[in-house]
Formats: sequence, C-alpha cells, structure tokens
Amino acid sequence: MTVGSSPIAVVNCGQLVTLAGPRRPRVREELKELSIISDGIMLVRDARIEAIGSRQEVERRITPEYDVVDARGRVVLPGFVDAHTHPIFAGTRIDEYELRAVGATYQQIAEAGGGIRSTVRKTRAASEDELFKAARRYADWFLRTGTTTIEAKSGYGLSLEHELKMLRVIRTLGETSGLQCVPTFLGAHEVPDEYRGRASAYAELVVHEMLPIIAELKLAKYCDVFCEPGVFDVPTSRKILSSARKLGFELRLHADQLSRSGAAEMAAELGAVTADHLEQVDERGIEALAAAGVQPVLLPASAYTLGSRRFAPARKMIEAGLPIVLGTDFNPGSSPTPSIPFVLSLACTQMQMTPAEGITATTINAAYSVGRGDQIGSLEAGKRADFVIHNYEDYREIPYFAGVESADLVFVGGKKVSARDRLREDGCEASVLNR
Repeated sequence: MTVGSSPIAVVNCGQLVTLAGPRRPRVREELKELSIISDGIMLVRDARIEAIGSRQEVERRITPEYDVVDARGRVVLPGFVDAHTHPIFAGTRIDEYELRAVGATYQQIAEAGGGIRSTVRKTRAASEDELFKAARRYADWFLRTGTTTIEAKSGYGLSLEHELKMLRVIRTLGETSGLQCVPTFLGAHEVPDEYRGRASAYAELVVHEMLPIIAELKLAKYCDVFCEPGVFDVPTSRKILSSARKLGFELRLHADQLSRSGAAEMAAELGAVTADHLEQVDERGIEALAAAGVQPVLLPASAYTLGSRRFAPARKMIEAGLPIVLGTDFNPGSSPTPSIPFVLSLACTQMQMTPAEGITATTINAAYSVGRGDQIGSLEAGKRADFVIHNYEDYREIPYFAGVESADLVFVGGKKVSARDRLREDGCEASVLNR
C-alpha cells in the first residue's frame, strides 16, 4: 500500500540525523554536531513530526493506525534546503559551456552578448506555461537529489512584465510540485539589452517601477542584486537594496564573486540576511559579515563550472564564527546542477569542510537563511515532516560517493513526493505496511 492521510512511523533508521540543537544557525564546532540517533524511529502526524527518538523510547507509541515506513537501516536526514537557485529560465547555454571548455572566460562571453542576457532573451520569448513546464522538470531533479525547499530567484526577465511572469511561475511551482519555494526578486541581475550602457537608468526602473508593484503583489520575500563592477556597482546596489528594504523586502546579495568590490561590507552595513558567493572576499569582508550576523551562502559548483581554482574561504569563515550555508546556484550558465550531494562533495574536497559541517550548512543553517529555521532543517517534534531516506548506512557516504542520487524516498509535510525504482529492484524497498 502507499502512504495516505494516516499518521506514519519511520522505523529501522540506521542513522536518524536529527540536527537537533540550538534554535539558531550553528557556528564553529556546532557545525559538526548532528545529533544522530542510532536505530531511531520518527512518528509523523498531520504533516508534522510527532515524536522522535530511539527504538526503545518511541516504538511503544506505534499503534495500528500508523502506516509504517521501514528505512531498512539506512540514513534518514532532513530534506536539504538549497538557499540559492535560479530555477526559472528558458533554453540552455550549452554553446557557452563548450566555449569555456576551449578557453573563453565568463566575462568574455558576457561582453559578446552571451551570459545572463542570452537567457533573458529566451526567457522573455517563452510563455508562462512553457516556463512552468521547464521548471517542473527541474523541481523533480531537486526532489530526486533530496532537496525539499529552495530559495528561488527571478532575474531572467529584467522588465516588469517578465519579472512578474517569473515570480508567478515560482509561486505556482511551490504550490503544485511538492518542492517548497521561497521567492526572491532579482531584477538587478544584469543590465538588459535595451539599457546597455545605462545601468543607472535601469536601476531607476527597478527602484521606481518594479519594486513597488512586486511588494504590493507580495510575490517575493527577498530582494537580491548582482553586485559586480560592470554590472551593478556598490553605490547602485546600495540604492536598490535600500529602496527594497523600505518596502519591506529582506535583503540578499551576490557579493564578491568575480572581483573584490566591497560588496561583503555593504551587505553587513545594510543588514542583509545573506551574502552569496564570496569567492573573492578578504579578511576585512569576513570580519564585517561576522560582526553584522550576515549568513554567507557559498556556491562551490559555480566556481567548479566556471573552471575557477578559487573557492570561497570556508575555513576562515568558520573560524570567524560565521553560520555558513552551502547552495547549488542552479542556473543555466554558471552552475547547471540541482545536486546538493555534489555540492557537499566539492565542499569536502575543495573547501576543506567536513561532511558533518556540510550537512549542517545544507539543512538547519540553510533553513534559517531563508527564514524557515523554526519549521524545517532539522528533525524535531513540532517541525514540518520534510525528510529523506538515503540509500546509505552512513551520512558521510553522501559526499563520498560523488554524483550519486542517493535519495530513495522523499517526504514533504509527511507526504511522499519522490521515490526511486531501485528500491523494488534490489529487494530492499522501504515498504509501507500496516501494523
């Protein structure tokens, strides 16, 4: 049978990785504290975690009303929270991918009319239905890799009409796909073709036309800006973000990705929730972020895809007490991957993070960075039952076996939203039985 509206009991959890702990983002040594329960059981009722603990503590509470999910000794984790994605776009940029393989740089491609503006042209030409169809495909990819919530940015419309179109698709995706979406307005992602050489004029459009209407329609929780010389410099970015804050948006920022611009300090000055990328940040920027309590969202798959050897200095940030987050930066140009497991592998091999630190950075810390740390990101009584059964016996296998889709069963709000056929093929189905 299949899981229906009955309460469920998840039993035989080899490692029940709860992340239970302080009700705030984790820092320093706390990043390694996963609060794992061996041979654990979790009870779920009405979309929430009802109880969680060892077999000895919880098994006696299982009555015949529960549907039983047998984890078969495998790893059970909170659903990953991907705190930086660009999932709404038309087409691909595979031609640019090939150009980079033979030596072209991201900046050279952008200056020739490619890059973000290439995707903008395709996205403007696509209907809302076409964009939703593509996004629904990507949502399935996120779920299959164990991600249950994403922060989802607009930014490939760059006009009021098309930014609204993208934000509506994000809303519909979150309502219909099983993947939870936290919307961010990124109208200042690039200067569109019709405003080339007039970045200030385009910024005025964002401030005076786009932001007020998007705020009125409540289509986005956050406002983001790509702060980079040649796109939106620090003064222009500050103007856009300050205007957004006055309208009730919380702030995020693409900061110090391709060059050291002072964007990290500006994020601290404005009280941004996150500063993202930070491949070029220096010690002064790290100190400013730490003093202001800004969460860094590090995106190693972007550096990898662009062929960079410079990854964000994760260890320095951890030593400075920053509540570090990892995300995919899923987008058609610089990071065409929805896979948090792949990001975890990069974090371990390229950024000297431990597997435990990576798990914390993609669950509870990421949940706080999108304003949902009180609801998701850990497996604790009262929280929403977003969890994943992985086809491993040890959570460290997730980054160790790079590129493997290990999520066997994915639940959002206690409802199964993704399952892999191999469970039936290998005779180890995480079965749902009546007790």
